Amino acid sequence: MNQKIRSFGVIAIVTLWALLTFFGWFGPKQEMSEAERRPLKQMPEITLETLLNGKFMSEFEDYSLDQFPLRDSFRQVKSLFHYYVLGQKDNNDIYIADGYAVKQEYPYNPESVDHALNRFSYLYEKYLAESGSEIFMTIVPDKGYYLGQESGHLTMDYDAMFASFEQGMPWAEFVDITDTLSAEDYYRTDTHWRQENLLDTAQKLCEALGVAAPQAGDFTPAALERPFYGVYYGQAALPMDPETMYVMESDLLKDCTVLDWESGKNNAVYDMSKLESRDLYDVFLSGSRSLLTIENPNASTDRELIVFRDSFGSSIVPLLVQDYARVTLVDIRYIQIDVLGRFLEFNGQDVLFLYSTLVLNNSSTIK
Repeated sequence: MNQKIRSFGVIAIVTLWALLTFFGWFGPKQEMSEAERRPLKQMPEITLETLLNGKFMSEFEDYSLDQFPLRDSFRQVKSLFHYYVLGQKDNNDIYIADGYAVKQEYPYNPESVDHALNRFSYLYEKYLAESGSEIFMTIVPDKGYYLGQESGHLTMDYDAMFASFEQGMPWAEFVDITDTLSAEDYYRTDTHWRQENLLDTAQKLCEALGVAAPQAGDFTPAALERPFYGVYYGQAALPMDPETMYVMESDLLKDCTVLDWESGKNNAVYDMSKLESRDLYDVFLSGSRSLLTIENPNASTDRELIVFRDSFGSSIVPLLVQDYARVTLVDIRYIQIDVLGRFLEFNGQDVLFLYSTLVLNNSSTIK
């Protein structure tokens, strides 16, 4: 009887191995991981040279891991085991606190901060020092600022980061928005903040800028039909419910047009063609774009605003436009500072630097 059981076990294992091998070589291949939002490795080229120098086997190992049958299911089982059975505090550097998926952003990286300050100072000297502009700086804290220490996880030294930018940008007025936010103002499965919860933050920024602040009665929250799975949903590989994304609609924003300098096309503030995008957050100002200009025909003044920003700016800038005839958003992760003069004239516009701690602590993307 025992011999039969052992024989059955061997046959089952060999059969499973053969099936996995077959599907690994000949099964359908995926180009993208929707959960992880990254391209997957494809079958490497088989040549005599790559076989002899070992390149084929090295690349094939990466390919086989990415194209493994039922890969996402196995990832989830592994994550559940590590998180709930082994009691690990995080999985893939992502932890769950009060129902929120949070990236463990640690430690504080002073070299990265120095790089960002160097780029901002260069931009200031090249375009802003003689422009007559009033300049402001604000830092968007990531969720770890509100959830990390309470849940017993490592967090960066936020105070040191904020102090570095206050001291390193003496030509800008620092606007602290941390007291206008809480964990509830962020998506549970994503890095970003929820636009419908940002009125207090927008009001504080508008007060500093000296323009009319948005009021709750000016907007109507409109739910997007497609459920939102944020970037941490796939990276954590843990079961989490999707969320509902809202955009704050108003008559003023409906009349605004957004010039995409890359394509030369005019779009709406909320780009509904992005409802099928891999990242639903792209609905806000069409996602990652190097240079955009919002034209507001109903502005109460002829003032202009230039915002140097990362992706957090996409959802809050529409709440700041009421008094501005023109608002230009610049993302220097995608456009070189030296070429900005070809597109923009700096002559007294209000200027706001708006960056998240996630980008500032990993600022190599800033050109």
